[in-house]
Amino acid sequence: MPREVLHRSATDNEYLHKDFHGALSTGIEYLHRRYGAEAVREYMWQFASAFYAPLIADINTRGLAALREHFQRIYEQEGGEFSITLSEDSLSLDIQGCPAVAHLRENGYPVAELFYETTRTVNEAICEGTPFQAEMLSYDPQTGRSLISFTRREL
Repeated sequence: MPREVLHRSATDNEYLHKDFHGALSTGIEYLHRRYGAEAVREYMWQFASAFYAPLIADINTRGLAALREHFQRIYEQEGGEFSITLSEDSLSLDIQGCPAVAHLRENGYPVAELFYETTRTVNEAICEGTPFQAEMLSYDPQTGRSLISFTRREL
């Protein structure tokens, strides 16, 4: 029988990392119980500042358009329902339900009490050192539905 060889690369596959959220939730819960809420926020801040350094630089160059493109790409990859309203000085991100929280609940993973810091603290850290600030206006811990506002800092 002839042998068939299949050549594939990672880019041939749809990018999904949903089970990562389970590990993240577990890690957040561990930090929270062992070291407190501030340790969770500090960890998320340090992570976001390093991981999103290219995005932060892009925001400083192109403004909120860079942030809009980032969120659009992320929530489309994750299969989330969202809407974005953009103006010159503000961006509003309305997430109907967080795909990560939905995945955790659907698969029986625990959702850390401070899981919302993956949105609140991360967005605040991304805006640090840029002309913009982030504010989480609402968050539903059951669904991850949230409303986040990004506005130009007052000088």
